[in-house]
Amino acid sequence: MSQDLFVTNNVWMMVSIFLVFVMHLGFATLESGLARSKNTVNVLFKNSMIPAIGLVTYALWGFSMMYPGESFAGGFFGFSHFGIPLPEGGETSAYNPGYTFWTDFLFQGMFAATAATIVSGAVAERIKLSAFIIFSVLFVGLCYPIAGMWKWGGGFLNTLAVPFYDFAGSTLVHSVGGWGSLAGILLLGSRIGKYVDGKVKPIPGHSIPLATIGVFILWLGWFGFNGGSVLSADPGAVSRVLVMTSLAAAAGAIGGCILSLIMFKASDITMVLNGILAGLVGITAGADQMGVTDSIVIGLVAGALVVLAVVFFDRLRIDDPVGALSVHLVCGVWGTLAVGIFGSLAGIDQLISQLIGIAAVGAFSFAFAFVVWYVLKVTMGIRVSAREEIEGLDIHEHKMHAYPDFSGTGYELSLDEKEMMIASGARSHKEAPKPVVAE
Repeated sequence: MSQDLFVTNNVWMMVSIFLVFVMHLGFATLESGLARSKNTVNVLFKNSMIPAIGLVTYALWGFSMMYPGESFAGGFFGFSHFGIPLPEGGETSAYNPGYTFWTDFLFQGMFAATAATIVSGAVAERIKLSAFIIFSVLFVGLCYPIAGMWKWGGGFLNTLAVPFYDFAGSTLVHSVGGWGSLAGILLLGSRIGKYVDGKVKPIPGHSIPLATIGVFILWLGWFGFNGGSVLSADPGAVSRVLVMTSLAAAAGAIGGCILSLIMFKASDITMVLNGILAGLVGITAGADQMGVTDSIVIGLVAGALVVLAVVFFDRLRIDDPVGALSVHLVCGVWGTLAVGIFGSLAGIDQLISQLIGIAAVGAFSFAFAFVVWYVLKVTMGIRVSAREEIEGLDIHEHKMHAYPDFSGTGYELSLDEKEMMIASGARSHKEAPKPVVAE
């Protein structure tokens, strides 16, 4: 490889790193916008800590677990060393020789934190901060790199007769986060006042403009998420991936808009926003394999699926404030299956491999997260008290308000919040409400 090509590849990968990094701002603004104002600081705090936790754990051991060079136990586990020492021969990465070792690490490290960021939104507004931080360390530090190694690190999913295919992480990033979210929600329960007398009571977020900004930042970041996953600056391959990514996102918005209009008789901006994200998640597994029509169909289906999934989870009383399960889990599964249905890899053998990958990663991620959440629940507890939840996590967990000019110095329960307290069955302010979970 010529020096000029090496430099060009490295520059593009660094640009992709910057774009993926900005995605964490997108998640922060999206999740805080869809939360109530009294929990804004809490959401922003979690989304500020997650990249820090992800990078440090990935540097100490995660990178060497995900890319061990040699796996053990039949391709289910691998580990080479602690830390990120330079490989022999200088700064060129042995795993991706087209750019530097440092660039390789940082690009993969940016992916690592995304899985826990997904969980953050799903358990928002009632999770104990300390429990969430401990979960994030374990989930990002162990679950994500082990599952990622199964494909990207040369593990057993990559050695199937027809290898499992996940270009940029519909399953290995988004569904991993989705399964972790589902486990947390089931053990945590719903927010007070969400499900009352057998009915679903909407709890709107405090800032649709903030949520909209977050989605467009995420769309921008996805150019690095998918475009960087080409792992070179190849002009044809990168351009194709960016086009297919954008077409799927656009089609996802249209799919979400049309179905929500049919079902709810209203043009719901939150369904359009989630439709965009659904299209992006859906195309991520096969963005380099799809054509124009394929990408549009994948996005349209993803946009419709996200609307149906939101309604489905609400009927099961699975409370997901930001729609993380609908976007990342449901559409992550759809996008992974789409690789075996559309594009250049379409075929029954590939579809079977995709199903194997979905099942293996899903079972492991859900089981890992459920055990961690359960241990935290029975030891330190994972849910705040009823009073803390109703008055807001900002003042109780962080001793501050996101909007102090509008918050005043004290906090009086509104009539609606008093009704929520009564509906929760709490006999005192400190009695935690009973979780409402799927039976």
